[in-house]
This record gives sequence, C-alpha cells and structure tokens, in this order.
Amino acid sequence: MPVMNDVTSTAPTTHLRFDIGGMTCAACVGRVERALGRVPGVHSATVNLATEQATVEVEPATTAEALVAAVDKAGYTATPVRDGDDETVGRDTAAVSKGVSREARHVVLAALLSLPLIAPMIAMPFGVHWHVPGWLQFALATPVQFWLGARFYVGAWKALAARAGNMDLLVALGTSAAYGLSVHHLLQSPGDATLLYFEASAVVIALVLLGKWLEARAKRQTTAAIRALQALRPTTARVRRHGVEAEVSIRALRVDDTVVVLPGERIAVDGEVLEGHSHADESLLTGESLPVPKAPGDRVTGGAVNGEGRIVVRTLAIGAETALARIIRLVEDAQAKKAPIQRVVDRVSAVFVPVVVAIAFVTWLGWGLAGGDWSIATVNAVAVLVISCPCALGLATPTAIMAGTGVAARHGILVKDAEALEAAHRIRTVAFDKTGTLTEGKPRLVATVGLAATEADTLAVAAAIETGSTHPLAAAVLEAARQRGIMVPAATNLRSHAGFGLEAQVGPAAAFLGNDRLMQRLGVDTAAGQSARAEQEAQGRTVSWVVTREADSTRLLGLLAFGDTPRATTARAVTALQGMGLRTVLVSGDNHGAAHAIARAAGIADTDVIAEVLPGDKATVIAGLREHGVVAMVGDGINDAPALAAADVGFAMGSGTDVAMHAAGVTLMRPDPRLVADAIDVSRRTTRKIHQNLFWAFVYNVVGIPLAAAGLLNPVIAGAAMAFSSVSVVSNTLLLRRWSPRIAREDPA
Repeated sequence: MPVMNDVTSTAPTTHLRFDIGGMTCAACVGRVERALGRVPGVHSATVNLATEQATVEVEPATTAEALVAAVDKAGYTATPVRDGDDETVGRDTAAVSKGVSREARHVVLAALLSLPLIAPMIAMPFGVHWHVPGWLQFALATPVQFWLGARFYVGAWKALAARAGNMDLLVALGTSAAYGLSVHHLLQSPGDATLLYFEASAVVIALVLLGKWLEARAKRQTTAAIRALQALRPTTARVRRHGVEAEVSIRALRVDDTVVVLPGERIAVDGEVLEGHSHADESLLTGESLPVPKAPGDRVTGGAVNGEGRIVVRTLAIGAETALARIIRLVEDAQAKKAPIQRVVDRVSAVFVPVVVAIAFVTWLGWGLAGGDWSIATVNAVAVLVISCPCALGLATPTAIMAGTGVAARHGILVKDAEALEAAHRIRTVAFDKTGTLTEGKPRLVATVGLAATEADTLAVAAAIETGSTHPLAAAVLEAARQRGIMVPAATNLRSHAGFGLEAQVGPAAAFLGNDRLMQRLGVDTAAGQSARAEQEAQGRTVSWVVTREADSTRLLGLLAFGDTPRATTARAVTALQGMGLRTVLVSGDNHGAAHAIARAAGIADTDVIAEVLPGDKATVIAGLREHGVVAMVGDGINDAPALAAADVGFAMGSGTDVAMHAAGVTLMRPDPRLVADAIDVSRRTTRKIHQNLFWAFVYNVVGIPLAAAGLLNPVIAGAAMAFSSVSVVSNTLLLRRWSPRIAREDPA
C-alpha cells in the first residue's frame, strides 16, 4: 500500500515522479514504496506496477538524487520525470519499443530451444513414445536457464539482498530446482532420460518470458489515452513578431505572443482569436465530436486542430499552464494513485511470497518423507513455486484504473483520482446546482419593474452596482443597459454579500441589489412590489430588488427579473440518471418559483427541490442527503465549491470556475450534464473489471497451489497457468477500451 511517513512538519511539499525499472510483481511495488518512504522528508510514496512509475510527495529539502539512491539500494532503478517536458513525460517511446522487441527475440529463442524438450510430451497422446537424449536436453536447457533466464536470477538476488521476495525469486527457485535435479540424475544415470525434468525448467522460463512480453504489450494499450494526449503537443509554432512571421520552438513562446495558425494545423497555445474565422476540432480534449466555430474574441485550446480558416491567436498560456498540460497531469495523477481496494491487495502481496516458499518447502518435505521419492517431491514443490506468481494481483487494479480513466478522458471526463472513480459506482443520489449546470448559465434580463423610480433609473442604478461583478447576472444587467442606451453612473466602494447580493456607493446614496434575504437584513419593506414579484416568479424567473439609502431615507426603486433557459440536454441527463436507479435532487440558492420551474423542465420531482439555500449551507444539505447513501454533487461556480468538496464525489462543469474544478473529484470537459451519467457508468464498469480481475488473480492461486501441492499439476502446466494469469487480467481490462458514452449513442457524429 502507499507508504505514509509519520511526518509532522508543516513545510510545503511537492510531488516528484520517477520511472521505476526492474519491477516484476506486486511484491516489488511494496519494496520500492518502503525504500522511498524511508528517505527523510518523504511524506508519501505511491508506486504503480502498470505504469512502472512512482509518485512521491516530499519536502523541498529532499532531492531527487536521494530518492534515486534509495531505489537503487533496494535493487531497482529510478529515472526522474520532469512534468511538462515533451522529451521526458513518461517513458521514452523508442526505448520502450526497443525493450519490447528484445523481449520478443528472447521469447522466440526460448521457444526454439524448449520445443524439442517438450515435443515428446506433445507426441505422447498420439501413441508416439520417445525421449530426447539426456546430454542434448542439457545442451538445450542450459542457455535457457542461465542466459535467457538470467533476469530472474538477478531479480531474485536483489530481492534476497533486500530481505524480501518477489516473482523472480519464485521462478528462480522453481526452475533451478528442476534443472538441478535433472543435472543430478543425468550424472547418476546418463542413459535414462525418463528421470530428467529439463523440459520443466526450460518451458517454464519460456512461458514466463512469453507472458511478460504479452503483458508488456497489453499494458502499453492501457496507456494509449495518455499517449494520445501527449501526441497533441505541437513542437513548433508560427509566431508573428514585429510584422515578421517565423517558426520557432514551442519552448521559445511567451505569453502575449501572436501565433498564426494555418488551416489543418494543430493549435500550439491556449489563446484568444484576434483575426480570422474557422472551426476547431477539440474532440480529443473535450470529447466534442463536432468542430467548434471560432471567431475573434473566442478562446482556443492548444492541441486542437484548426479547420478551414487561417486564424491569428494571442497567447494566454504556454507550457505547463495550458489546458492540455493540466489535462495530462490530471490523467497521470489519477492513473498513478491507488484505489482503496488496492490497499487490501498490497497487504496480501506483502506476505504472499514468503508464504508460498513455506508451502513449497512443506510440500517438498511432505512428499519426500511420505513416499521417499525426493525427485517427485521436488517436482511438486517446483509446481507450487511456479504457479504462485503474484503478478496478476499487482496488475488487477492499476490496469483497470488506467483503462477506465483513459477511456473517460478520451470522451471528456477527467477523473482526478482513483478514489473518486471507485466511489462513483456506489452513488445513490445526484444533487445538481441550477445556474450554469442544468441551465445555460447565461441569464437574460427579461423584465424591469419600476416602483419608486422609472424603469430606466432602476436599471441605471443596478448597472452601476454590477460594474464590479463577474457574476452572470451582472453581465445580463450591463448588456441590457447597453442595448437600451442607458448612461450608467459611476459607482464606488463595491462590496459583495455572498448569498445575498451587492452593495455600492452611487452618487450620494448607498445602493443595494439583491434578494429577499438582503431586503430583510436591510429592513426594507417590499410590499409594494410583491404582486410584480409573484408574477415574475410564477414564470420561473429570478427576482432581484434595487434599493437606495441616503441618510434616513430608503427607496425601493424597483425589481429586475432574470430568465435562464435549461440546457438542451438537461432533461435527457436527468432521465438517464433516473434510469440507472439514482435519485436526482436540485439544490439552488434561487427562489422556489425559479427552482421548481427548472426542476419541472428537467424532470426532477417537486419533492426533490431544495431552494433558497445559501452557498455556505449547501454543504449541510449534502451532508443530510448522505444519510441515504453515497451522494454526488454537480456544480460549476465558486459558491458550489463547499458542496463539491462535501459530497462523496464532486462533478465540476468544465465551463465553470477553477475553484469548482479544484474541489471536485471529476471534471466534465463539456457543459453537458449527460456526462454525469456517463462518468458513473464508466465507474461501474471499471469497478466491475477490478473485481473480475481480482477474482481471477486469486482463483489462479487458490485453485492452483493446492493442486500443485497435491501433485496434480505438472510444472509445465503450472508455468503456463502462471504466465497467462497476468495476460488474462490485462486482456480483460482492455475490454474497457470498447466503452462508449451514452452521448455518442444518442448523438452519433
């Protein structure tokens, strides 16, 4: 399990990532984590067998060199990975491909040398009985044992030096016992080939090498999503400086540079379109299947493909600060972290190898003492050692997490950590914010009602108050004032009252714009506007009051009514969740009329609408809902952050604020609430794969070890079963890559 040091320092920490070489099974993972955890200044260390990477949380004083030395002392290698560097993100593709090719050659050589040894066994069912001469068996098996199988001896020696056990130790012990017994019989009875077990040692090594090669190929497929994202990073950009266009390295770019993007090129930076009209293919970033139109003033994202038009872009973010870099970091972090269920597997793996060695010794001793045939005893002990590889246990969970987070990212669902992915399958209630989540988040000012002032004067004061706000309602007020040609007076001392409204000094008077709660706090009598308010709220509109206060005089100038339309996909999103057996709830700070209007349009029951909730109270509402099971919260604004953090799983709309996305465990890259159902679906499928993988990983050992100990399992068959246990686990995981979201089925491109 991830190693957590008892570190009480309050010093800031940073995360370092390393490529780890030499790991073969779950036991290796534990050794590397313990080695890293013993380094002073390390707060936590998590190692992923599937990605062969370590993520270490350290204090600034702890150097990468100290961590590399600790891993080296444990018998493995560590290479620092620099985030955001295209040349060092993850393992070098060429080096990995070269390693896979070398393993493939070793598999072929081992198969060619082992085939003559196993040929008599293959021919026996057909009535052909013959034996390969003993010295020829020795000549064929020896290079397999000590050349092609050298990696197992090296790994076993390192494990013993560290007073630990791993897969290499089991393979080295088992095959060496079979090989040594065969050499002994060959020297004692050179002419009797029936007493030799060279085929067991050689074929087991060949099968293990085959299994590791197939496993490596399959693991590379589980990381296809992250490699596809990394491939989106352009290496050069066309920059316009002082009127001259020149192609420069992406590392030479600066914020505010002007970048020219030709049709068909990949956009190199995050920026704002200055010139030109085009479409951008953002499918690999957001999962959006259709190209998105781009015009001056629109934002573009680095990694997207420019369509038919030439555009000029002002650079807003480069390098590690781009949206693509942040997406890659999120996916990498999610794949590096361990799901809670993995902790149980880690505890089992920590004692697995010593227990297997003990069982093998008891098997050898029992058969030898009971029957007196120490050769048979050795063969049965070898079978126990060979069948018991813990590789499948170590790969069962991380490969599923990698595949699940990868396929989700490809369709616009970014999972921050494995815990969120695992928890999502247990969700029973989904709570939605209203504005910007179930609605477009672009409210319009649909009515202005003058009470103690004209409509124009009421709107002018409201616009003055809103000049210092970034709230969607502020944009609606200012746009309405602009369209009507209203002169907006200057405002000073702007102040926000979270969950209530705004305050500013407009001329000699203090001006207020807010809801009923603000009016109650100010002691303003709103009786004169109640009929107008009721009329607007009956139509599902949000009402804000405009008040001025000068000396002892308070004037209720009027009210503003805002309308926001539900997203086109809102009703389908709620229907999908309800079809999955989930309860849907609307939690809004808006008035009851507006909240119920949106709920009815979405298909949420009136009894599941909780309106007029202050931002600080949303977390309390979520806590109350948790009494009925696991709760998810879906939101997009700063005011949703406490509720997103309080929920078991928080879903942040990618169109929302950075604060909301930071608080949530899952970020939806498109403002489409249907992605919530897709995220829960991929979580359910991923969790199902984890359970299936762990079942098969344990079954191989629970069934295989007793059979081997009972003498019912030939070492060659045991070797085949062990080799293919890992392959079957990873292959089962790869079925996740066939998952497609509900959106793709509803809206085929």
